[in-house]
Amino acid sequence: MANAVWHTRYRIKIELSHADLGNPDRPGLIDEILVPIAERERDLLECIGRHEENHCPAEEAGRSPWMTIRQRTVNGVTTLVPAHLPLRIEPTAEESDKHKAMKERIARAAHEHGFAAEVEARAVDGRIRTDVLVTGPGGRVGWEAQYSPIAAATVRRRSTRAVAHGITPLWVTSDSRSALIERTPWVQVDDRPWEVIASRQSMLIRAGARYLQHWKCDGHNPRSCPDTGASFCGRFHAHWDLPALCIPQKPTPGVDDLVITSATGDWVPMRIPNPEDPQITSRMWVPAPDRALWREITAEPEPDITEPEPPKEGELTFTHQPLDTRCRYGEDTHTFNDTRTRRATAAPAARHTWDAVPQ
Repeated sequence: MANAVWHTRYRIKIELSHADLGNPDRPGLIDEILVPIAERERDLLECIGRHEENHCPAEEAGRSPWMTIRQRTVNGVTTLVPAHLPLRIEPTAEESDKHKAMKERIARAAHEHGFAAEVEARAVDGRIRTDVLVTGPGGRVGWEAQYSPIAAATVRRRSTRAVAHGITPLWVTSDSRSALIERTPWVQVDDRPWEVIASRQSMLIRAGARYLQHWKCDGHNPRSCPDTGASFCGRFHAHWDLPALCIPQKPTPGVDDLVITSATGDWVPMRIPNPEDPQITSRMWVPAPDRALWREITAEPEPDITEPEPPKEGELTFTHQPLDTRCRYGEDTHTFNDTRTRRATAAPAARHTWDAVPQ
């Protein structure tokens, strides 16, 4: 791929394989180009192929000629790479209708159960706006209905501001690949038409809500050993499962249910580091008694449940490659499908094993 972009304001080439970006007279340039797209002009960075050769295959394939800069890590080496932005930045009409319908549904459920719900709630200082702010005895829950693409940095920033204002964020999405998953308290629902969302038909939580499962791994338990794959190992296991995968099965909460139980404090958010890699965390909504039991079993302090996940970035490496101004979008595969990793999975979360049953 091209290893440079054109800065439309400074009228300079930015060479991403050099530590000074090819512009030693601008020491703060790297911080400027890494500003999230939501916080800068969309057309600040242009495809170098379009500028130099008036040819941009990405533009012909339905992308835009405007660029963002990402940090990509391959085999432990982190470099700066350019990426084309989508052609649109505003939600489609369909996404907007779904967004409005979900906000109306959340507010309706809260009001019908006697809780205060404010749509498009703004903080006194004007720093944050919440899609629906629901207030109950369990605290203030800030629902965010996210049906359009969003950047991870935007999720972190908005969640951090919500927490600073005493609000527990709760993001709902229908996209299993959304960047918000596991980066903030979240749930996933089915992708339904706006008419269904606005109706009183049940909308179940498909991911992001779990129950605690714990058992002695012996011949009396119907589960196979999650560590060895054998029938049993004699140790004690615990993890968090989706309701349908629990033994026995647990009831799957709906959106309306979670509006109420999150406001009362009967369901609460959790953030659990992976025991094998503390940089990886699982986030979920769980019954309050399950969270209390988990803390009792593990006897370990839990990270701040509402703290946004920090970006995982390695130390940047600059390869000093020769300048390449040809836009090579699509040359490798000639496909333009969504290649984002599916972030919402049905796999057990935060699995722990003890040699003996904890006291």
